[in-house]
Amino acid sequence: MWVKFASKIRDLFEGASGSNLQLKPARTLVLLGCSGNGKSATGNSILGREAFESKRRAAAVTKECNLKNAKLPNGQIINVIDTPGLFSLYPSNDSTIQEILKCFRLAKEGIDAVLMVFSLRSRLTEEEKSVLLVLKILFGNDIVDYMIVVFTNEDSFDDNNDTMEDYLKECPAFKEILAVCENRMVQFDNRAKASESKKAKQVQEFLHLVEEVVRKNNNKPFTFGLQHETMGNEAVFKEKQKKIRAMKGSYTKQEMSDLKEVENSDQHQLSKMVETRLMETATMLEQKLTEEKIARLEADLREKLDRAEEELKKKNEKCIIL
Repeated sequence: MWVKFASKIRDLFEGASGSNLQLKPARTLVLLGCSGNGKSATGNSILGREAFESKRRAAAVTKECNLKNAKLPNGQIINVIDTPGLFSLYPSNDSTIQEILKCFRLAKEGIDAVLMVFSLRSRLTEEEKSVLLVLKILFGNDIVDYMIVVFTNEDSFDDNNDTMEDYLKECPAFKEILAVCENRMVQFDNRAKASESKKAKQVQEFLHLVEEVVRKNNNKPFTFGLQHETMGNEAVFKEKQKKIRAMKGSYTKQEMSDLKEVENSDQHQLSKMVETRLMETATMLEQKLTEEKIARLEADLREKLDRAEEELKKKNEKCIIL
């Protein structure tokens, strides 16, 4: 099946570009999303082979980050990094977050596009609605410039006689997610029985979208402070954990105590900063007033000296006349 699929991909590329295909730089993509949304299956569709283990299970199949690649008919290398589910419970959420952060060790040259995977067979969960905040906490605000929304189970529309427009109307929370990535989205039918031509066309459209993201970011991949974040910075990681727990309302008692101390400390630091700034301002104003006072005294003295000189000059003139 995958041999036929690869052949269809080749036909599409040759039909679009002719026999002399232009070699493009390698692209590195990372798959993110909840368990069960079809990240691994999407990775297999993009690569045109069974690169990642993909099964329908209650528990998450992907436990750690994994990079696989493939060479397209035009010679371009596509690297795909599969990750554990963003909100997987097994293993624990903390270890999942830590594992996802490690994906940048695999992306040595940075990441060209981030694929946020959702399933059309389910509605957005409360956890998925907070996905933008989670991504920004983990990777920084710039991550959205590299994001493409991937909808799997495209065949579900055939079962329910629905359209993407109908689906989005019933899930208004998607409006914010799609808005931040300028409505970059693609649909995938990853079923084994889906036609090779359909799957090949989906991949081709997706790869065009990847190139659009690359152009938007001036050919600069997302590196996320590669030298700093991926070297096991425990303090940075723990801070990200706390922020995500705060968002989900799941702080431990110890963390609540620690945060309260930090909050009190921050408030104390803020008070000291304000007090220092007020003192600096008062000193500056006092100095300015002093300077202005001296300037006025100097002006008054200069005016008196001028008048004295004028009077003395008049007296001398009278003496000369006499």
